[in-house]
Amino acid sequence: MSFTKGTVSEEFENVLKIGRPPNIVQLFPNSKALIVSGKVIDRAMLGKGKAMTIAANGRNHFVIRGALRAAQRANAAIILEIAKSEGGANAYCPVNYWNLARQADAVMNEMGITVPVAIHADHYGIKSQADVEAAKVEIPTLFESGMTSIAIDASHMPDEDNLFANLALSPYVPDWAGYETEIGEIKGKLGLSTAKEALFLIQGLNANDVFPDWIALNNGTTHGIEQSDEGIQVPLTAEIHEALAKYNISGAQHGTSGNNSERLRNIVQRTNTTKANVATALQMISWGVKVNDFGNAMLDENGDFIKMPDAGVTDDMWREMVSYAQERDIKGGNYKKLNLPFENKLLALPRNIRERMVQGVEDFVYSLLTKVFNAQDTAPLALEAILAAGSYDLGAKSRCIEDPTEWTEEKIKQRVAGLDSDKRSTGDFDD
Repeated sequence: MSFTKGTVSEEFENVLKIGRPPNIVQLFPNSKALIVSGKVIDRAMLGKGKAMTIAANGRNHFVIRGALRAAQRANAAIILEIAKSEGGANAYCPVNYWNLARQADAVMNEMGITVPVAIHADHYGIKSQADVEAAKVEIPTLFESGMTSIAIDASHMPDEDNLFANLALSPYVPDWAGYETEIGEIKGKLGLSTAKEALFLIQGLNANDVFPDWIALNNGTTHGIEQSDEGIQVPLTAEIHEALAKYNISGAQHGTSGNNSERLRNIVQRTNTTKANVATALQMISWGVKVNDFGNAMLDENGDFIKMPDAGVTDDMWREMVSYAQERDIKGGNYKKLNLPFENKLLALPRNIRERMVQGVEDFVYSLLTKVFNAQDTAPLALEAILAAGSYDLGAKSRCIEDPTEWTEEKIKQRVAGLDSDKRSTGDFDD
């Protein structure tokens, strides 16, 4: 099909009619924003081949605007997301699980964004059976509020409990929605994921007719501000993806901020990754903090963030933010906790200041999409996938190939005894 960047074609109008999931149609019946299932974004990357797109954590309104403008400029399908710690019931961000879709839809209509966008509930953390029961009530509210994709993250628990949690909660995720699952945890070089762990989870899900679109690993990086040169372990990631090949599951790369561009290009070229989460870098750029070319915040000789005078918030506002942080002993990666108390103050800044905040995010995301992730011109591929399916629901990429009788609760508990799992307590589990 033909699709020209920046225009609204007859084909686009057709996709708009059939490509928006029912929750989106109900919430925004008159919208021209193409909010789609996470499955659509994954298929667009697979359609291009060796491509992944940004899953931009919209910690503030400026990140949302900048990421959407970058996607339109790159003609790329993207994901906007927020994690449970960032935007759940005890959030530290003003953007949350229940307003992200509304902000995205409003901005897309305002700015004429025509590229397809998924709305993802990232790191929906499950750490106990009590969390599982609470999730049965809460997850439906996320989809009622416009989520089109979710990551069920029970990776903090033992492997069998991770599997059981996914099985218990998958019925609460619409069949048409994007679905991410996780193993291990993001904590640098500690407790790296293994192919055996990944197979255990995916095979157990497969035997029970649950077919995730993505799997996230602990493959050697950290959330927030990168503290070392360890970074993403590309060979380990490739090994695990190869072991999972027959299940047709894509990779989701967490902890992207702070990894250099070459390492991220290798993830694109050598693994089956189609989704890359970026959070801290976008937040810092929107504020005007100096970062290197791969988004790692730079520090002065005193170990403080370097605020660029001609970017982000005003110098006066930055001094107020720093003072607020110092009074509360907020340091380093925990500057993320400034998002909630300062959002309204930032929205009240002059138009030219707000614009440069958005522009900084746009330029950084555009560079990632076009120079690192190979995601440019994937928007038409997403539209083609919807038209080929004739529906917002693209269906599963896999089918049941495991014997359900070998994956009963009793046999799952027997199987887990053979796993060599290293789930350590060190690290930032939240984002």
